[in-house]
Amino acid sequence: MYYNPPYVLLIAGLLAGITSGVAFETMLKQSVQDWSRNRSTRTLATLRGFSLFVPFLGICAGICVFLASGIEIFGFPSMIAYGLSFVLTVLTAALVWYQLGIILSQLEQGGSKALDLDSF
Repeated sequence: MYYNPPYVLLIAGLLAGITSGVAFETMLKQSVQDWSRNRSTRTLATLRGFSLFVPFLGICAGICVFLASGIEIFGFPSMIAYGLSFVLTVLTAALVWYQLGIILSQLEQGGSKALDLDSF
């Protein structure tokens, strides 16, 4: 059985991930700038709310489709490709979301100097 590789889904997944990434970046920058100006009682860690999580889910969905399509191009069946892609995406997304919380907490406690990576 011969089928066409999902090149359109590969490109669509990549574009969805990129556009969601731009929205995520914008929301994160705006939230941190608002917090920096106001120094509100809300902690930066709680800024990881629904408005930041929706673009993050868009990134994850786009990357999941991109990875699955890339695996399918190499001849793997769709179920295996999407299963593997889903597991990789969920694990990576969980680690990134956890790390974002840690970075926002460090930023809140020590300001931007706490994130000085050149000191290492």
